[in-house]
Amino acid sequence: MSGPEQLAVIAAGLGAGILTSTVGVASLLSFPVLIALGIPPVVANVSNTIGLLPGALSGSFGYRRELREVPRPVTIAVVAICAIGSIGGVVLLLALPPGVFAAVAPWLILFTCLIVGAQPRISRWLRARSDHPHALRTSMSPATYFFTALTGVYGGYFGAGAGVMMMAVLGLGLDLELRVVNGLKTLSLLAANVVAGSIFVVIAEVDWTAAALLAAGSIVGGYLGAHLGRRIPGGLLRTLIVLAGITAAILMLT
Repeated sequence: MSGPEQLAVIAAGLGAGILTSTVGVASLLSFPVLIALGIPPVVANVSNTIGLLPGALSGSFGYRRELREVPRPVTIAVVAICAIGSIGGVVLLLALPPGVFAAVAPWLILFTCLIVGAQPRISRWLRARSDHPHALRTSMSPATYFFTALTGVYGGYFGAGAGVMMMAVLGLGLDLELRVVNGLKTLSLLAANVVAGSIFVVIAEVDWTAAALLAAGSIVGGYLGAHLGRRIPGGLLRTLIVLAGITAAILMLT
């Protein structure tokens, strides 16, 4: 890998780290860069997952104040479910043809963009139909458990747009501020990627140069992204998440 190529990977890691902690489409920036350098798709996917781990870690640290606002049982449940779900994603990645999820993923992302955009209205409608319409939902429903696990599986398999999906699931299932949901999303995907990355290290081929360069950029980007995500107004952040998700889906379809 030449000097300019190494700089490109570091820059991709920096940008992906920022996206990890904000709009949640990090892999749509970093993964194509690895492919453009001639790294085989599965190796690029594995190396990308490992390389972005420091970004998710620094992003979660940057959101530590927001994470304190989440009920501890919810945090434990979301992290554990995503981590377990990612194991299924790793199995799918190594067992299925590369194009299986690629055909479905753009439509999943578009659907979750719709949920993110409509989440305030849907949440108000759900509260109005509940037995306690004025009570905030601070515990997870069975549906929220299920879709959190499904997002963990997707994160372990490929992950592009997984942040958008997790924002939709958590934002719809819990009455939390968007900045708090963003912090919980970042932490949950960190858990999924830690498990997936640990398995990849043992049984899959990794391009360690690419992974290390991504890590160098993403650890800075993740922390910067957390500070940006905290300061962006909720409505604007929601709009940016939807636009990023739509862009990701279009890029995957073309």
